[in-house]
Amino acid sequence: FSAEQEAQALRKAMKGFGTDEDAIIETLTKLNVSQRQQVLITYKSTIGRDLIDDLKSELSGNFERVIVGLMTPTIMYDVHELRRALKGAGTDEGCLIEILASRTNAEIRHINENYKLLALLNEFFILIFLQGNRDEGTFVDEALAQQDAQCLYEAGEKKWGTDEVQFMSILCTRNRCHLLRVFDVYRVIANKDITESIKSEMSGDLEDALVAVVKCLRNKPAYFAERLYRSMKGLGTDDSTLIRVMVSRSEIDMLYIRREFQAMYGKSLHSFIKGDCSGDYRKVLLRLCGG
Repeated sequence: FSAEQEAQALRKAMKGFGTDEDAIIETLTKLNVSQRQQVLITYKSTIGRDLIDDLKSELSGNFERVIVGLMTPTIMYDVHELRRALKGAGTDEGCLIEILASRTNAEIRHINENYKLLALLNEFFILIFLQGNRDEGTFVDEALAQQDAQCLYEAGEKKWGTDEVQFMSILCTRNRCHLLRVFDVYRVIANKDITESIKSEMSGDLEDALVAVVKCLRNKPAYFAERLYRSMKGLGTDDSTLIRVMVSRSEIDMLYIRREFQAMYGKSLHSFIKGDCSGDYRKVLLRLCGG
């Protein structure tokens, strides 16, 4: 990898009349996120121009959004997406929930340091995510698992009205292995799955948020496969979700997401993107998808 070589290749793709989109896709999708940052710095020091400004002036639409997303450091990309979700008329709750339910403690703390979200997000359930204080161990305390499952049952199914705080404090602080055990015990006590209980006991953003938390704990790649499927199925495409998941997961768990997608929907993610998108936008997403 030579940052200088890649910087020159990008400049060449944009210089003069017309833009060589294929060269831009080729160059940026073969690099990882830290290499792209090195190219950004080298582009400035050797060519004396801002790479992101150049890309923005040459590209447009969803294709531009993907490319600029790829050029943004991971945590800053999450911050930009959260900002976008909060500004303008109406909030994109789906985006907030997806990011906050699926990121690690460290990522959430970094997001918080880079962007004082707390000032904007006074919604109670989001504050709990933002603590980034989930136990990250693997120890399963059997007695506590029985107790937690019983607490969840008594906070929801068993009483009139729901004790949301109880749900949040257990679902957002216990470690993953422990909670998977809690869900098994819960099914025995309540005779239904925890997600069914959340759906029948709650509504709106809180319901969506807690269901997302449970899905991410059980199988994060399957959660993202479902997000991708929903962004493309039916009429029209939810480009914001499609772009965000493809960009943010491309170097983390895309192989697993592809496998879950195939298992869940009987079609490959590749074929779905191919049928749903077009032009350079489709090309770059297919490269991020791989295979």
